[in-house]
Amino acid sequence: MPRYDVPMLADRLAPVLVLLLPVLFMHAKAVAEVAMALLGLAYLLRCAWAGDWRWLRQGWVKLGAAWWLWLVLCSLPGIGIGGWHSFVQALAAVRFLLLVAALEHWLLRDAVWRRRLQAVLAAAALYIGLNALLQLVAGTNMWGWPRSHDGALTGPFGKARAGTPLSRLLFPALLPPASRLLARRRWPATLAAGALAMTGVGTIVLIGQRTPLLLTLLGLLVSGLLLRRLRPIVLVCLIAGGALLAVTPVISPPTWYRLVTKFTLQMNMFPDSDYGLIGARAVVIAAQHPVFGQGYDGFRNACPDLRTWEAWPQARLNFWDGGGAAICNIHPHNHYLQAVTDAGLPGLVLFCALVVAWLRGLLRGLGRDPDPLRVGLFVGVLMELWPIASTNGLYDTEIMGFMYVMLGLGLACARAAASTSPTSPAGSMPTT
Repeated sequence: MPRYDVPMLADRLAPVLVLLLPVLFMHAKAVAEVAMALLGLAYLLRCAWAGDWRWLRQGWVKLGAAWWLWLVLCSLPGIGIGGWHSFVQALAAVRFLLLVAALEHWLLRDAVWRRRLQAVLAAAALYIGLNALLQLVAGTNMWGWPRSHDGALTGPFGKARAGTPLSRLLFPALLPPASRLLARRRWPATLAAGALAMTGVGTIVLIGQRTPLLLTLLGLLVSGLLLRRLRPIVLVCLIAGGALLAVTPVISPPTWYRLVTKFTLQMNMFPDSDYGLIGARAVVIAAQHPVFGQGYDGFRNACPDLRTWEAWPQARLNFWDGGGAAICNIHPHNHYLQAVTDAGLPGLVLFCALVVAWLRGLLRGLGRDPDPLRVGLFVGVLMELWPIASTNGLYDTEIMGFMYVMLGLGLACARAAASTSPTSPAGSMPTT
């Protein structure tokens, strides 16, 4: 094959693979892992082929590299406690950063592929939402699976995890069409925009997962702050969502139990709840190993150690052992607690700096009349990285994969907007 055909072939095939990622995140996690690794490797090979490594000078890339290298150092046998398995996993964590860089600088430079990926993400949101509503009405989703044993709607999945990806995808999926409808300034279009937004928020309410619902409220507030014309719709959604929640004891009793009854009990007894005990365990691990943490999977590996079995001072039922081994999990259900148990306080600081750099990049050049898609992508990423929340694992491809794809798309949109801005220097976007 001639030398010039290799990058050309990658340019044609890799974006197609990107469009498959949302489907793989939902139903083929192992294949998604391979696909992300291939995209990252292809990007590095393409950069080497072209001799162009300018993207490494970007601020978030430097912070991401520093955070990753520190995580790898903390995971070395003798420093971390997970052995060589933990070290290899830490090395592989770079795949997420490479995916974001490849999306921003290579795969989504063309507006056509950005629009296609936007459509795929919207289709993924619709797929999850329709399956959740089908489950509510018919009792099973399209695959024949019933709702979760505790009443949560699982959407197209076999377990209760529909709320998390849908709540993040909801905003980049709904804000652009809702904004276009509002821009028509006609009452039928305004009603359609309101109905579209209320349907999305109502689906999140009916799914019955507490954290996704609370983060959706955050997303609505941030969307209204950034998009002024959307503020009446946000207010209507808040009122309609509250009204829907009020009638769930009649139309969906399991939803009321999960969102109100169970949540109230957990908050009243938070120090003794599973989440409270897991949080206390993570804080103890971090306090005992403040510099290097315990390496990749630090919480999972350190949690069974009796020396970490402490509870919050306010705990009453589990004060003597902090819940013991029964509360141990593969991660502490919070990205920032996971960062500090994996890589100590330096790792936490680097991760926080990386998050700030990402969010600043997404907000770059939004202006007074921001692009609704960019606002939706910013909101989706912000919801996932919000510090006061119960989350999936930081390296969980099924959930975090969506966030990294939205992040890459958002940064690519910001870069494209900057390159076409009247105040930007003349010239096209970088080749990598």
